[in-house]
Amino acid sequence: MQAGTLLNQRYQLLEPLGIGGMAEVFRARDLMLERTVAIKVLRAESSSDKEFQERFRQEARAAANLSHPNIVTVHDFGLAEGQLFIVMEQIPGTDLKSLLRKRGRFTVNEAVPLLVQACAGIGYAHRAGLVHCDVKPHNMLVTPDLRLKVTDFGIARALSSIRPGHRDEVVWGSPQYFSPEQAQGHGPSPASDVYSLGIVLYEILTGTLPFHATKPEELARMHVHAKPHSLGEYLPDVPPMLEQIVAKVLSKEPSARYRTADQLGRVLMRFGTQLTPQPAQLDSAPATARSSTNAPPASASQPRPSTPRPAPQAGPAFELPNLNLNIDWLSVLLALVALIVVGGLIPFWLVVINAYR
Repeated sequence: MQAGTLLNQRYQLLEPLGIGGMAEVFRARDLMLERTVAIKVLRAESSSDKEFQERFRQEARAAANLSHPNIVTVHDFGLAEGQLFIVMEQIPGTDLKSLLRKRGRFTVNEAVPLLVQACAGIGYAHRAGLVHCDVKPHNMLVTPDLRLKVTDFGIARALSSIRPGHRDEVVWGSPQYFSPEQAQGHGPSPASDVYSLGIVLYEILTGTLPFHATKPEELARMHVHAKPHSLGEYLPDVPPMLEQIVAKVLSKEPSARYRTADQLGRVLMRFGTQLTPQPAQLDSAPATARSSTNAPPASASQPRPSTPRPAPQAGPAFELPNLNLNIDWLSVLLALVALIVVGGLIPFWLVVINAYR
């Protein structure tokens, strides 16, 4: 499709935002509601498959039911001129992968709040019975006010449709970020998304992916069998607690990870309370919302960062509370008088007791 096309007599395509292997994303105008939206149009060869059309409709309906501040809202979906499309809210900003390419890596104080937001959105989907299946920084949009929104739940699958022990001929997700069970063709679970979130956290902290290979098959093998370098090898001053968190979420066995993104988010929030709050300013030029379709695959030969990471700031110093003492001097004076009176009666009562005896 081209800019200027009118979809279903309602959506006017304005300009392309990105092109991928399966879809193209446009900035568009909703003529009925008079608002700007983002529309992902799937390629004709994919849209012509009847089975795929039905699966797409089911997944689009599931995604449209997700309403959360950290999830890109799905407004509508349909079929026009033989091509499936999905209509989403248009987000100002850029995707996390583009920011990572521009900055090299993020500090701990910058990375943790972003991942907490990603966990909040994906955790909400987990509670709704959905697995994202394709968690990666390309699918995380960051607005100028540092709000992170997760997008592209288009391949999410209802948990109820995933049978225990089920193996799928289609491997969902991106080879750089998918979990060991996805690499083996097993049905994804919330713990699979947790693993992918761990890969994202590892990448934005170190500036590099934990596994590098030129072929998807080799990447899959490494996810299943290889052990990534520890964060300490890249960041000598990394907090030990954060290193333990990353090691746990990158466990090969799903049962050894946090079960849902909500659990991981709570752990990261507790860790974040120990950090010195610093105003995070992401140096990013304003741009229109992008999707994972316009992001090229990560480099397979990306070198380790050579510059040492600055030492983390110490936690906030403990300060004594500011006690505002409002003393009622009249009450104090009356108390002193009462004490004197009572004290003066003591000899009197001693005399009385001795006389009685």
